[in-house]
Amino acid sequence: MDIKTLSPQVSVSPQITVADVAKVAEAGFRAIICNRPDGEGADQPNFDEIEAAANVAGLQIAYVPVTAGMVTDDDVAAFASALAELPRPVLAYCRTGTRSATLWSFHEADKRPMPDILAATKAAGYDMNGVARRIANGGKTPTDTGDAHFEVVIVGAGAAGISVAASLKARDRDLSVAVIDPADVHYYQPGWTMVGGGIFTPEQTAKTMGSLIPKGVHWIKSAVAAFEPQANAVILDGCRVVKYDRLVVCPGLKLDWAGVEGLEETLGRNGVTSNYRYDLAPYTWELVRQMTSGRAIFTQPAMPIKCAGAPQKAMYLSGDAWHRRGVLDGIDIQFMNAGGVLFGVKDYVPALEKYVEKYDATLNFFHTLRAVDGAAKTATFDVAKPNEDATSVTVEFDMIHVCPPQTAPDFIRVSPLADAAGWVDVDQATLRHKEFENIWSLGDVMNAPNAKTAAAARKQAPTVADNIMADINGYSATAQYDGYGSCPLTVERGKIVLAEFGYGGVLKPSFPSFLLDGTKPSRAAWFLKETMLPPIYWKAMLRGKEWLAKPEKVNVAAE
Repeated sequence: MDIKTLSPQVSVSPQITVADVAKVAEAGFRAIICNRPDGEGADQPNFDEIEAAANVAGLQIAYVPVTAGMVTDDDVAAFASALAELPRPVLAYCRTGTRSATLWSFHEADKRPMPDILAATKAAGYDMNGVARRIANGGKTPTDTGDAHFEVVIVGAGAAGISVAASLKARDRDLSVAVIDPADVHYYQPGWTMVGGGIFTPEQTAKTMGSLIPKGVHWIKSAVAAFEPQANAVILDGCRVVKYDRLVVCPGLKLDWAGVEGLEETLGRNGVTSNYRYDLAPYTWELVRQMTSGRAIFTQPAMPIKCAGAPQKAMYLSGDAWHRRGVLDGIDIQFMNAGGVLFGVKDYVPALEKYVEKYDATLNFFHTLRAVDGAAKTATFDVAKPNEDATSVTVEFDMIHVCPPQTAPDFIRVSPLADAAGWVDVDQATLRHKEFENIWSLGDVMNAPNAKTAAAARKQAPTVADNIMADINGYSATAQYDGYGSCPLTVERGKIVLAEFGYGGVLKPSFPSFLLDGTKPSRAAWFLKETMLPPIYWKAMLRGKEWLAKPEKVNVAAE
């Protein structure tokens, strides 16, 4: 007997025997649903035999037979009626459990998000991506999908999505391109560190999405529910289907605020803030301005995260503000890092350590934030140092800046596009999917081992655009991405350590060292960050102008 849990109330299994029924009762189930028609297999006990054993065991039972490969709407309705009448928890079974899992998926379609359904069935060993379109249709068989078709469909209209759309249109203005994204507002997220440091206003980091979609690109204002890569289809909420010749996947990542116990309930008050959200970054600056003494905690979760330097940027700019006001001596700065190093590329660490010393900050490595109690002003960390027993520590705070745990979006993690860790599985040079040859990915959602920054997306977009155009014209990849990422580490107001590096931590400076040495704090790098990068982002990157972003070429060979 191989029971798989789908929810606290419903589990499924392959065919059970008469002898298994007593074990089902012992396992705590109160009812059974049989989804396998009698006579389907020679060695199969019929329903009457299972029902008799269920009566002896004190279990209620229902017979909802479903023909293999033919789950009808009436079958789903009958399954729903059985669930409504039977006591819970219920065990449903068929030959392998697939029909039962499918019925449950359709029954739950209008009760929970599709990613939750796909995740639950996947964890149980049943892949429901093949029926995702029907789940999106509330569990009912789609009759009119209203398909649209484009040569290139782009999922996500963040920095990566709009940039690659603009780069594609710059190469072929007649190319049929659609971008799918439900958001009304597009954010310049690198600017939120500056908002939290009192340099930018929030309004400087936001523009309407409609004003940024490139000319000639169709904007589909909807959320993606699932992918059908074998059918070259993207399924939207509401079961609309968009077909494509080539697909680009770049929806960003998910900030998992719920991954820290108590965090969501106290964000934006009780001294709990984060520069990782538009509405919270101003609160960071408010707390910094008000604070004259006490303890300030800055957290960094396990990698990968968006802009790995951002958690310590908040610390440096806060420390600088307190230093300038002459209150730094009364403030205890604690940096809690789930990792074991200050920064992943060692060439930049010496300069950063000098600022850690300047602000008298305490570095606490291998500390992962587990819980926040805003009312009590305490934060609890799991401590897992190498060669030591795991422990936990609870620390009081007056202010805490939290960088939340981060994952791929739910609809990506449960899709056929994801690797075992949930990220889109690509070749790290061409950014083409390893299994589906007409799919590419860039930005924060894919699994290449580069830093997840807007600067990385700026270099990736032309690479993807070049390689898609090469594919359209019958050639293999013409461009490769070298892992470039940039992290302007704002160590004080007016100075930045400009970290630029590629795969393996290899330095990739954009300027000669006599103009700008990125390993040292400089005013030139600050000028770049404060004055030049925002207009480069809005007026160049998002418009397909590839300044300092031309992709590295590879040999071209006709297929």
